[in-house]
Amino acid sequence: MGAFDGGSVAGNATTRFDNVSLLSVASTLPGRVTTSEEIEDRLSSALRRLKLPGGLLERVAGVRERRNWAPGESSDDATVAAGRRALAEVGVDPSDVGLLINTSVSRKHLEPSVAVRLHHGLGLPSSAINFDVANACLGFVSGMSLAANMIQSGQIRYAIVVNGEDADEIQTNTIRRLSGTDIGRSSFMSEFASLTLGSGAAAAVLGRTDEHPDGHRILGGVTRAATQFHDLCVGSVDGMFTDAKALLKGGLDLVVSAWKEASGPWNWSSMDRYITHQVSSVHTNAIVKAAKLDRARLPVTFPKYGNVGPASIPITLAEEQATLNRGDRVLLMGVGSGLNTAMMELAW
Repeated sequence: MGAFDGGSVAGNATTRFDNVSLLSVASTLPGRVTTSEEIEDRLSSALRRLKLPGGLLERVAGVRERRNWAPGESSDDATVAAGRRALAEVGVDPSDVGLLINTSVSRKHLEPSVAVRLHHGLGLPSSAINFDVANACLGFVSGMSLAANMIQSGQIRYAIVVNGEDADEIQTNTIRRLSGTDIGRSSFMSEFASLTLGSGAAAAVLGRTDEHPDGHRILGGVTRAATQFHDLCVGSVDGMFTDAKALLKGGLDLVVSAWKEASGPWNWSSMDRYITHQVSSVHTNAIVKAAKLDRARLPVTFPKYGNVGPASIPITLAEEQATLNRGDRVLLMGVGSGLNTAMMELAW
């Protein structure tokens, strides 16, 4: 596997918008808290056999706990609830929504799309376009970019981008497999990241700036791909298998390359807030160092929610919005398996 050479990878996409705003963002969190200590208790025999120390999840990843759906809860119902709150917050009637994009990794089946159930649950009109977008942990930002383009072009008036993640099945399957006596250290560590996953849901409403001057303008951003690393993190409900060291290096090289290339049309060195995809303390510290970010301007939610996939960026933004002031510059940024990176600037 060759090293990532920023000069040899083509395909940097730059987008700019002048009449699109984020109008609201809301999240729904599961009612059940699962601590890292609980997970390690279930893996205690494997940890002893492999001579791995306790407290690994919190010490290495910085994840103390994560959320799982309680009895009577589901990711679909939670996503609909987040969507309803996001629409009500800005006073947009469901009948005015022209587009719903679901961006979740989680899905109960391959067909039909998850979007159709959410479209029905939100009571959207038959004229509202609806579909799923899959782009690993960048799905929500990708969905926002697609929705912004359709609003900018005048095709639709309002869009709602949603996400609901359910980590229960992959957690259960991973713990069962890692408890087997045939699992060695390297196999255990290749699935370590699965143990940091959490559940949650979020929704964002986008609309025209000229109709909502108090909204938060979406200025645009960049994306960049390094798809030679498509096999570094491969997941399904059965498990997520990761080459953590190579994934971290490839992801950081990609972020730095995109960051440098974006420095011409964009200046992101002194944003008021950096809302990053939440993975772990290792990834957060590495991005801060590589991009020379002000650590105090980068909030983290992974210690209490874990890695909630594409939902982590909107969940973190929803928690931070009360502390943001009019005119603050906010950068959404992350790396998704594949590898892809995306950065999107908001003028709050």
